[in-house]
Amino acid sequence: MDWTAILLTLKLATIVCAILMALALPIAYWLAFSQWRWKFLVESIVALPLVLPPTVLGFYVLVALGARSPIGRLWIEWTGHPLAFTFEALVIASILYSLPFAVQPLASSFALVDRTLLDASATLGVNRLRTFARVVLPLSIPGVLAAAVLSFAHTVGEFGVVLMVGGNLPGITRTVSISIYDDVQGLNFASANQTALALLIFSFCVLAVVYSLIRRPWSVAAIS
Repeated sequence: MDWTAILLTLKLATIVCAILMALALPIAYWLAFSQWRWKFLVESIVALPLVLPPTVLGFYVLVALGARSPIGRLWIEWTGHPLAFTFEALVIASILYSLPFAVQPLASSFALVDRTLLDASATLGVNRLRTFARVVLPLSIPGVLAAAVLSFAHTVGEFGVVLMVGGNLPGITRTVSISIYDDVQGLNFASANQTALALLIFSFCVLAVVYSLIRRPWSVAAIS
């Protein structure tokens, strides 16, 4: 197995998962509690990577990060090298591609919180931030854990987006999925089978964890 690709993939998934959780929490909270009439448009944008072909998303991300784009030019001025086909580009593309896997479990969990608890907190003069930290978040622990696990696992298994944006640079952008593709192209089926089997087992374990979290009874008393 290509351990360099495995370590790079784990590094990518960890960074993307951490950033996604920071981004997804406020987005999911807004989606769960906002009464805005056109909220469905934001929901559609967040969920777009679920139905959009990875190559399409990867192409537009590549264009947005290219040397001729405003972002690309700013990056070159700042770092002295292009942003496309770098590890940083993989992080950006992976965040966009895995966003719905972080937002949707969180939004679903937030929406299940009893609104009377929020009204009681407001009646006591507690602001929204403290209410979120003391009421909403503890009651949504299964959704938080599921969002973290799913976003991490989805990043591990990415192929089309990372290939379009990062290419296939050993030690820089070659992830596990691309390593499997290379082994198959090189007719190295034994190595491809080992890595693919490891990903298969990993994916099964991730799903088992997520479904166990969904079915596990959680309460404020148990959390505290």
